[in-house]
Amino acid sequence: MEHRRGPTGTARVSRPRLGPLATAGWVALAVVSLAACETETAVPPKRPNILWIVAEDLGPELGSYGHPEVHTPHLDGLAAEGARYTRAFTVVPVCSPSRSAFMTGMHAIAIDAHNHRSHRGEGENPLPEGVRLLTHWLGDAGYYTINVRDPESGIGGSGKNDFNFSFPGKAWDSSRWADLRTHRPFYAQINYSTTHRMGRRPNAGSRISRPADPSRVKIPPYYPDHPVTRQDWAEYLDTIMELDAQVGAVLARLEADGLAESTIVVFIGDNGRTMLRGKQWPYDSGLHVPMIVRWPGAFPPPPQISPGRVDDRLISALDLTATTLWAAGVERPPKMQGRTFLGPDAVDNEYVFGARDRCDETVMRIRTVRTPRYRYIRNFMPEQPFASPNAYKERMYPVLDLMKQLHAEGRLTPPQAALMAPVRPPEELYDVEADPYEIHDLAESEDREHQRVKTELAAVLERWIADADDHGRTPEPPELIEEVRRQSDAFWTEWEPPR
Repeated sequence: MEHRRGPTGTARVSRPRLGPLATAGWVALAVVSLAACETETAVPPKRPNILWIVAEDLGPELGSYGHPEVHTPHLDGLAAEGARYTRAFTVVPVCSPSRSAFMTGMHAIAIDAHNHRSHRGEGENPLPEGVRLLTHWLGDAGYYTINVRDPESGIGGSGKNDFNFSFPGKAWDSSRWADLRTHRPFYAQINYSTTHRMGRRPNAGSRISRPADPSRVKIPPYYPDHPVTRQDWAEYLDTIMELDAQVGAVLARLEADGLAESTIVVFIGDNGRTMLRGKQWPYDSGLHVPMIVRWPGAFPPPPQISPGRVDDRLISALDLTATTLWAAGVERPPKMQGRTFLGPDAVDNEYVFGARDRCDETVMRIRTVRTPRYRYIRNFMPEQPFASPNAYKERMYPVLDLMKQLHAEGRLTPPQAALMAPVRPPEELYDVEADPYEIHDLAESEDREHQRVKTELAAVLERWIADADDHGRTPEPPELIEEVRRQSDAFWTEWEPPR
């Protein structure tokens, strides 16, 4: 089995700092803003500011990742100025446990935060001793923390937290963009729901210059090639292009406020794309996310970052947490499960892990391990099929209704029909290099090498489950599931789509 180690990739292109971001309006604003803060920036900062831009429900469907029919000049420019990561993965394929994980640097299964929208009452599920929010570690080190969500800034941001635990005090010092200029160093986060289905507004294509053409989009083979599928995929790409414009505005505002040269910029998704067999499912389609890191000019970059670098190391979202602390000069807490991937003590992962438990009212338990070449999956509840009842998907995923209809008519291909099967296999194994869509399950292959890999990765996964003290081994009480189902029904009875 192949295990790649060490930073890889070469510098491909170097662009001016603004690249495609500089519009006439922002340049004018930059002149005013830079003049206003000339005295403030005359002394070089001692520690970098750090900005995370977090997109919801986004896979690596960007131009710089080679995806067709999507035009993302601002994010592509960011990648040209920094490092783009081709194997970055969240540890849970749905938002609240994923965010609970990367904001603590801990696997959700290790802190009882693995079930979606669970333990949200005050004092209900305190974090274990030695585990804290990233913002608390940074705050103790003198960083001012900001979750930007003020519309008057022109930057916006949803302000999303979505944690499955309780903690003392507050998570953030501020929500105002203006505080970035007056509080140094800062750690800021901007969350965008543009690519989330529930945040998707009608006619997204009318707000971008080059909407995706449904006839030209590239559809994974586990979806039927049908006008409904093509339109749904094109609308998803349109939201990505809207998001790209938002990111461009943020980067230009950093320039205008004189902050770009002192601020590390990170772009990442909170989980994979919101499609059937994407979000909520621990395949690459649900766990693989784009990640870009741009280093500021005022600080010497670590050896693993240079303009245009393409890095194919395995990176967990937990590693971004640990690496953020390293960049701020904060020692990694002993209990933190993430590892630093930049700097002289960078650690290269042989494996990354993922988990899926209850999502909304749908109960499952799935664990997975990924190497550069293979993905192994263990389904602890194989009786729960892909098409298990889920109010969110049944209302928001038009392709689900389409596939149910085509399945009844016997018109699905084998990879598509697998999504409608009444049960799931207890184990799955995919050679992701040869089979990037993970549709050829090798778990029952007679090939001796495939069986060796399956045995090895099954043992690796079992050790991880034990080492992490997987809280998913204890099921939630039935009455809690019924309450979640009742709340879900009540929510969807009242919900209205964006206008």
